[in-house]
Amino acid sequence: MSTKDTGRSYHRSCTGLALETVTKHPSSGTQDITLFGSCFCPFVQRVWVALEYLEIPYNVHEVDPYQKPKDLLEVSPKGLVPGLKLHNFNPPRALNESTVIMEYIQDISMNSTGRSLLPPASNPYARALVRLQSDHVNRSLVPAFYRYLQAQDTSSQIESGKEFHSSIQGLVALLERAENEIVGVGGVSGEGEIKALSIGLGLWIKGNDDLGWIDVMAGPWLFRATNVLKDYRGFIMPSDQKFNAWMSKLLGHPAFARTCSTEDLYLDSYERYAFNRPNTSQVANAINSGRALP
Repeated sequence: MSTKDTGRSYHRSCTGLALETVTKHPSSGTQDITLFGSCFCPFVQRVWVALEYLEIPYNVHEVDPYQKPKDLLEVSPKGLVPGLKLHNFNPPRALNESTVIMEYIQDISMNSTGRSLLPPASNPYARALVRLQSDHVNRSLVPAFYRYLQAQDTSSQIESGKEFHSSIQGLVALLERAENEIVGVGGVSGEGEIKALSIGLGLWIKGNDDLGWIDVMAGPWLFRATNVLKDYRGFIMPSDQKFNAWMSKLLGHPAFARTCSTEDLYLDSYERYAFNRPNTSQVANAINSGRALP
């Protein structure tokens, strides 16, 4: 476990499989959508996985959000990533905020490729349960991840570790609720009916190999828990067999794996969080001050 701040800096370019994906979607491309992103950012990875899974054509423009270049500010007024530039408008338009962008991409997909991360509109209760899962990730899991990583003294790390573990348990409870109330209800029979009901519920459902909304919403932070939190805080994932099977399917899913860099990129880029360096990021500042994430 890393216990000393070695002064490593964040990376500015992807590595590994993520680099291969960037190469296939150059910023000089002619697609209608350009994703403004940074290689280490989990909020960016959400959008990126969605683009990959939904098979929406796009370009990638890697930017340094701490330098806040002009073209980034044009699509994201706060200079935060991700940002989306929409070239099919004249003049081009833009969107920011990861969840908003995901919803936009989802709508585009339903009008083009037909692929979906959400349960169908004909099953509004299932959609509502997925949105409860999403709300839990944004309100609980994500802030708990940063509080745990930024905690400096032993007692704070212990308490923050418990909080993060509890947030995972809360998510698991919501996943089990959706499974029980949508797929596990009485009268459901046959693989075809189960598969239809499983649409949008994601990889948690046994036999479902399609990504769901919650896989994409939570995946980037759970992935970083397996490398960043493991290295800097000694965090061990829950030992539950079903949870481990879900994680294995999620991290191994091609659309997710194609957006992942090599482990050294994350360990280097998150060292500044782990030792809570001053002005690490707007997210880190918000956690330190007790404010909501920007």
